[in-house]
Amino acid sequence: MKGLYGLAKPMLFRLDPERAHTLSIEALRRGLVPRLDIPVDARLRTTVAGLSFPNPLGLAAGYDKNAEVPDAALRLGFGFVEVGTITPQPQPGNDKPRIFRLVEDGAIINRLGFNNEGHADAFERLQARMRKPGIVGVNVGANKDSADRIHDYVEGISLFEPVAGYLTVNISSPNTPGLRALQKGSELDRLLKSVVAARNGFAAISAMPKKPLFLKVAPDLDQNEIETIADAATKHGLDGLIVSNTTLSRRGVEKHPNAAEAGGLSGRPLMERSTYVLAAFRRALGPAMPLIGVGGVDSAETAIAKIEAGADLVQLYTGLVYGGPDLPARILAGMLRHLDEQHFRSFREIRDSGVEAVLAKGPPPA
Repeated sequence: MKGLYGLAKPMLFRLDPERAHTLSIEALRRGLVPRLDIPVDARLRTTVAGLSFPNPLGLAAGYDKNAEVPDAALRLGFGFVEVGTITPQPQPGNDKPRIFRLVEDGAIINRLGFNNEGHADAFERLQARMRKPGIVGVNVGANKDSADRIHDYVEGISLFEPVAGYLTVNISSPNTPGLRALQKGSELDRLLKSVVAARNGFAAISAMPKKPLFLKVAPDLDQNEIETIADAATKHGLDGLIVSNTTLSRRGVEKHPNAAEAGGLSGRPLMERSTYVLAAFRRALGPAMPLIGVGGVDSAETAIAKIEAGADLVQLYTGLVYGGPDLPARILAGMLRHLDEQHFRSFREIRDSGVEAVLAKGPPPA
């Protein structure tokens, strides 16, 4: 598969990035991806926030924005898939072009702006797959022109709770003006109080178990902001954090022709920054709260580094663009080799083992 994708990639990369993404969704929808040899091993299984994951590797939100192909994505080997970000009303997002490849750096800059078809269409698709196996999380956001963004999040949590494996509140995109302000102070407190109440209220009325509720944060946080978010997450009883979204930093890619494009940077250059913030959250929160590590994962080595820095689960997206559809299977195989070589029974044994080493290096320059 790597060879086939390697042959196709030059042609795909001649296409506009957004067009190539649309074609990849269509290929999954039509079942055009060959059957893959997915490693299945009890040592990869893990339980996080009450959910049993077949392996700790997930597909991050942003790929399947409209919940069109979650089951096809699961068949690539992912232990879970997160769809979205989904807003109450459909919105086109920002003007095109809005995705830029930095091929030499294994990176992407995007300023999509929560482009999606809205709640109704995604809910219908997720409702239709409710009895299928596999954990599918739903990432909810607010419309750009919303008069009450917190209400948008409450609406998303209330609607998707019955059809989601877990729920994510995304307040960390840099491409919706003012959205990251919800990560701070009284606005954060009001948001978390509202979404937790919505989640708990639905569960009480429906007599269903409460779905895990996660908060997705930015990598561009200082220590005071990390501690504020950690305190608020603990206070309001969140089930975990997803660390992190894309970065506004251009460190390491300054000379690339696309570096001046506005938007969030993802991929390999995000690894150091996102992993530092992940470790800082682990130290601020202690060992109990689940963390999902995102940013720069494109190999077994980077996935393992996230776990060592405090992650219970990891997610990727940009790595898939450059690595191809068999990347999840290759990462899982590499993780199993690591367990064999180190004589570990599971990755729980190495979680947090690298936290202090990561933090000792200090925060990366902006």
